[in-house]
Amino acid sequence: MPKRGKKYLEALKKVDRNRLYSPQEAVQLVKETAYANFDASVDVHIRLGVDPRHADQQVRGVVLLPHGLGKTVRVLVFAAGDAARIAEAAGADYVISDDEGIKKIQDGWTDFDVAIAVPDMMGKVGRLGRILGPRGLMPNPKTGTVVPPEDLPRVIAEAKAGRAEFRVDKTANLHIPIGRVSFSNQALLENLAAAMDAVKKARPTAAKGTYIRKVTLASSMGPGVKVDPVAAQALEVA
Repeated sequence: MPKRGKKYLEALKKVDRNRLYSPQEAVQLVKETAYANFDASVDVHIRLGVDPRHADQQVRGVVLLPHGLGKTVRVLVFAAGDAARIAEAAGADYVISDDEGIKKIQDGWTDFDVAIAVPDMMGKVGRLGRILGPRGLMPNPKTGTVVPPEDLPRVIAEAKAGRAEFRVDKTANLHIPIGRVSFSNQALLENLAAAMDAVKKARPTAAKGTYIRKVTLASSMGPGVKVDPVAAQALEVA
């Protein structure tokens, strides 16, 4: 275990590590134990009953958070010609249409939060897999980030409003941002409900037994608060 700081240990004293909190209690406790000197992110960490080594047990998807993420989302679109003009008009922060732009990313530029592509650009975008893939920025049809030009306005708007992608990691865990400590309790609960609903819908048919095993809420740098997984799944989507 890494050595924890004094503020973390003080915050940890408020959390009963052996208790499963209701979602409402957990949200309140996460806000009370947040000690970062900035508006910390609040994330839900979900342990799944899947074996991610098997292709038929992969879990990935997208959730549209009703109250957004509480941050400015920078959107990059890979598009050329008319599609590039549509992307610019729809509010894309960056549009890459040629090899020069591709090379810029190959050289290490990744100052954006979401990448979207039109299908005929994927031949060029494919060259960026080693850079964008590990950062969770690679456009993919499964997450709705490879779309025809006419869908660009909708997808760009969703990305800026609060669109969070999720994908199971090697340890069968998901990590999804659901807002900021400054959000109201109700806003965080409604974002959590949307996230849980999206994860339930992404359940692979090959998953057996209990699918959602553990649910934990935490702020950036703050201690984790265990949530009753049954109660978390029962939250009503706004």
